[in-house]
Amino acid sequence: MRPLTEDEMKIFFEKLSKYIGDNIKLLIDRPDSIYCFRLQKDRVFYMSEKIMKHAGNLPRKNLLSLGTCFGKFTKSHKFKLHVTALEYLAPYAKFKIWLKPSAEQQFLYANHIMKSGLGRITEGTQKYQGVVVYNMADLPLGFGVAAKSTQECRHADPMTIVCFHQSDIGDYIRSEDTLI
Repeated sequence: MRPLTEDEMKIFFEKLSKYIGDNIKLLIDRPDSIYCFRLQKDRVFYMSEKIMKHAGNLPRKNLLSLGTCFGKFTKSHKFKLHVTALEYLAPYAKFKIWLKPSAEQQFLYANHIMKSGLGRITEGTQKYQGVVVYNMADLPLGFGVAAKSTQECRHADPMTIVCFHQSDIGDYIRSEDTLI
């Protein structure tokens, strides 16, 4: 387990800032303890420094997971967020989309969100902005990328895609063997 390099840190924080903006600072400087990001086998983990120091006593080859996996770097050196990061993205999300109950199951089966399933959208959402997807009871279901801005959504056809699916809590079942 090692700290992220300068390039990895830049790529990782650019991806996070799409979803939570400047609130990245709130993830690291928490009142309960100091938290950090570490890389293990191309996966980025979020953990307290206390846990990280205890893990330093274990050999790397024996260490499978530590803390919360935020995602992984692909072979082309791009970063892909995992659904396991949703718990930390949701409270700090700047832009949100709420789904109608009839569209929840479609989203959880990894389909994009249509205008007909859109309940609400945060005012000022730009096109291709990272959004966290909620149901109408404010339960985070996943995250995606806005295909249309807030203004374009108002005048869109009901069958128009308004949000591209990235990840959802259904991934826990679909990808349980490859998630960590």
